[in-house]
Amino acid sequence: MSEPFYITTAISYPNGRPHIGHAYESIATDVMARFQRARGRDVRMITGTDEHGLKMVQTARAAGRETLDFATEMADHFKAMAAKLNISYDKFVRTSEPSHHKASQALWNAMKANGDLYLDRYEGWYSVRDEAFYDESELTDGEGGVRLSPQGTPVEWTAEETWFFALSKYQDKLLALYESNPDFIRPESRRNEVLRFVEGGLKDLSVSRTSFDWGVQVPDSDGHVMYVWVDALTAYLSGIGYPDTDGDFAKYWPANIHMIGKDIVRFHTVYWPAFLMSANLPLPSQIFGHGFLLNRGEKMSKSLGNVVDPMDLADQFGVDQMRYYLLREVSFGQDGTYSPEAIVRTANADLANSFGNLAQRSLSMIFKNLDGTLSNDYEVHADDEALLADIFTMAREQLPTAFDELAFSVGIEDWIRSVFASNQYVDTQAPWGLRKTDHERMRAVLMTLFKAVRALAIAIRPVVPASADKLLDQMGIDADARDYAALADDQWFDKLIASGCKIGQPVPIFPRLDLPEGAEGVGQT
Repeated sequence: MSEPFYITTAISYPNGRPHIGHAYESIATDVMARFQRARGRDVRMITGTDEHGLKMVQTARAAGRETLDFATEMADHFKAMAAKLNISYDKFVRTSEPSHHKASQALWNAMKANGDLYLDRYEGWYSVRDEAFYDESELTDGEGGVRLSPQGTPVEWTAEETWFFALSKYQDKLLALYESNPDFIRPESRRNEVLRFVEGGLKDLSVSRTSFDWGVQVPDSDGHVMYVWVDALTAYLSGIGYPDTDGDFAKYWPANIHMIGKDIVRFHTVYWPAFLMSANLPLPSQIFGHGFLLNRGEKMSKSLGNVVDPMDLADQFGVDQMRYYLLREVSFGQDGTYSPEAIVRTANADLANSFGNLAQRSLSMIFKNLDGTLSNDYEVHADDEALLADIFTMAREQLPTAFDELAFSVGIEDWIRSVFASNQYVDTQAPWGLRKTDHERMRAVLMTLFKAVRALAIAIRPVVPASADKLLDQMGIDADARDYAALADDQWFDKLIASGCKIGQPVPIFPRLDLPEGAEGVGQT
């Protein structure tokens, strides 16, 4: 029985269409999910939309829409993005769904039964845009005397009757958690930020609202709806069947990784584990707060006109090219920058000129010079063994080790080095010359290249799944023989020959990209 692996994106707030940051997080989470599936794990990947809160009400009202209708339209945009980017999620959770309301109320009742919820009056600073409370000490002065949160968003003074969660009770428990499990919060910079915040002291948290009714109703408390972050986080439970603690919940919880942006680390690493402790539920293994994507080094904003629609990028440059660029060029966990020119440059250098060219000329030579016939009747030379040993070390050890640590760019760098080594092997062996001087040696070189291309395609498949599958289709590799276990099968080549596989005229997998006219202005205003 395969080992379960549960991974989630953040549950996106859909007060607008998805942007490149949503795409980046979804792609990284998808790559990790595909990587774990390729290793034989029983993977469950959850994504979705966090549809409650005052900000959604205000945005819908400004658009002259009913809140649920507006939320449905926005959720559909997020689903369309996931489909476009080939995101292999297992469930899309909408927090407006009745099943999610049921789960949120069950979590609330569990926290209340533990004595951690009480009714009182709240007065303090609140950011509608962040859906977050801030202490006076965290605020700064903006223009016109407007008070600003640490995120630079305006805050307003709020006073209302509210339910409180006894967060202060969990300060020492949280600090003990961080100490006993240093990898609970990653990367290290995020962990240090959270440690400083919690060590500074925790105050009880207001967890209900009476000023609007768009949200999950608080059980047995008329007029109160849950604070949006209580029910948003519960999506990680409702997505696997909670409050039913059998079935999928028993199989997949606790989550292995919550993949989130660095701006919502506090909610996931302070509030979320405290809620779970209160409800006597196991804690997730890791919260990873990735960095932001910057457009040509600048933070995106509508006023600058540089907010990029990921659907446009995918249409212009290709889905797999976009996926590859974002994980190759951005050190995961840190902020990264991108531009149309950089995507074109990287996709052409690595995918078209290096790997795509390697695959195309290797398969073309087998088709033209060997009538597409594969053979294991050849003498293996030391150079052949050295190349394949290098590639198998990368595919079986180096790349998996890096991906396990979410060091995607490191693993891809290991992969591209093996691609370069394979191209160097082609240039050194010069099979086009061997065709006239040593036909048997040519066959050995081409069979070595066939094996190399297959291993390289399987290794990078989590990153560029559609392109890798298109290539493996041309090579006659069965759909169920494309995981990492297949790399350990020493009999695969003999089986493929025995099946009568013949290589046809190959079709290029990665065409060279040109920078579209006006690409510098890709975006929406």
